[in-house]
Amino acid sequence: MVFNTGAALLDAVVLAVVSRDEEGTYGYKITQDIRQAIDVSESTLYPVLRRLQKEECLEVYDQAIDGRNRRYYKITEKGRVQLGLYKGEWSSYSGKISKIFEEAHI
Repeated sequence: MVFNTGAALLDAVVLAVVSRDEEGTYGYKITQDIRQAIDVSESTLYPVLRRLQKEECLEVYDQAIDGRNRRYYKITEKGRVQLGLYKGEWSSYSGKISKIFEEAHI
């Protein structure tokens, strides 16, 4: 992707992806879902997950899958509020940028 992905946008996308499953989801799946829109590595994603957990936007629990522990991330109420703020900001921001592109003469 040509455009840089800032921390706030990455936080917003992570919260949106995690919010899609009421029971939570695990890191590898989060990475794969985000890669549908943004090229992101696991080494970039895990610090974001830890930060969002520290900010109480995500809660974490482990679950045994095939004899191995898998770490799951679940959005909290605080995370849902933050996601709502991000969605509102994104709607306004992307609308303004789209308008500029629509008015461009190519």
